[in-house]
Amino acid sequence: MTDAPSGGWVLLLAQLPASPSSPRVTLWRRARAAGAVGLQNGAWVLPATDENRTFLEGLATYVRESGGTAYALDVAAGSSDDGIVARIRTERGKEFAEFTERGDALLAELEKESARDNYSFAELEENEQDLERLTRWLTTISSRDFFPDERGKDAEALLDRCRRALDAFTAAVYRAEGVAPDLPPRTD
Repeated sequence: MTDAPSGGWVLLLAQLPASPSSPRVTLWRRARAAGAVGLQNGAWVLPATDENRTFLEGLATYVRESGGTAYALDVAAGSSDDGIVARIRTERGKEFAEFTERGDALLAELEKESARDNYSFAELEENEQDLERLTRWLTTISSRDFFPDERGKDAEALLDRCRRALDAFTAAVYRAEGVAPDLPPRTD
């Protein structure tokens, strides 16, 4: 239980009518986006923080407004903590793995285009958009990484490598287009 949040947990117990299904889907999407783990049908848990409590209370209100019943409850740490922490870590692990795939794909794309000497503003714009998406995505993943470990640090390091590779590619595009003086890639 050493990894359990010191403040315990916030638990959402929600029950919605069978139809329409859209409120159940909305509940599921919002809970997952916040990093909540579903324990059973209609039971979602997050580490107890003011932000998570407010969020789950808001979801409870949404459920009631959608014709269901819901309760947001503070729950003390207990014997099930390790299992909950493991499930949360597993979910973040999947996200970090996918982030790594996408980051590696951006690095491979930059390498491929550099090998082809495809230094165009169109290619630069496409890769800048990919880096912006990766940056936003890592911010999102990190916001729900309640039990940080090396995976988050590794993802930050990968994002930094992507930034440096894009900086080098950007300098090459500007040189190829004759728009800027010979700019060395960033070394920080």
